[in-house]
Parts: sequence; C-alpha cells; structure tokens
Amino acid sequence: MRADMLTSILSELNGTSADIEASAIISTDGLMMAALLPAGMDEDRVGAMSAAMLSLGDRTSNELARGSLEQVLIKGDKGYVLMTGAGGDAVLTVLAKPNAKLGLIFLDVKRAAEAVTKLV
Repeated sequence: MRADMLTSILSELNGTSADIEASAIISTDGLMMAALLPAGMDEDRVGAMSAAMLSLGDRTSNELARGSLEQVLIKGDKGYVLMTGAGGDAVLTVLAKPNAKLGLIFLDVKRAAEAVTKLV
C-alpha cells in the first residue's frame, strides 16, 4: 500500500516535466522504497549511491558551516542528478536531461519530497 502511494508520487513528479527522466525514493541506508527508472538501470546501485551522496553532502554542509543540507546537485555532460531529503528517513533522487529547466524541477521535487515526508 505505502509502496503504491510512493510510486504514485513519483509518477506525478515524472509527469510534471518532460525534462525528468527518472526518479526514486530511497531510505537513508540505501534501500529502494519506490522507483521509476529506465530499463537496465540497477536499482541497488542507484539506492546505494544516493544514500552515500546525501550523507556526504550533509556532512560537508555541516563541516563547512553551511547549515542543514537541502539538496545535492550533480551535473554531468548527459544530465543532472538531484537528491533531496524527504523527511529524516528517505531521499528523493531525480535524473534530469542536460537542458532541463532546473528552477521548475527544484519546485516540483520540493513538493514531491513534502508528500513523501508525510508517508515515511
């Protein structure tokens, strides 16, 4: 039931922008809770990397006196990876196209993360 609700949040998020290619909700210890990923993409790898990057981002933000972490953004030549906390126990990860309109995606991801926070 909860997994279906989380998948519904991801479906809605992915539908808000053609620039969003995939999304996933992952526990902070790296376990996949729900995902809409392209075929062939390893869920376990996405989960482990998302949890590790969010943890590292949180530590970096604290150590460098930047306050609490809001998001981690990675830009590659084939697109973006955006990770944001969704409550204390989950991470929302989004893969976006290289020419994505990030302002709109940030807003949509924030809304989705708030919805996830209410469920986990």
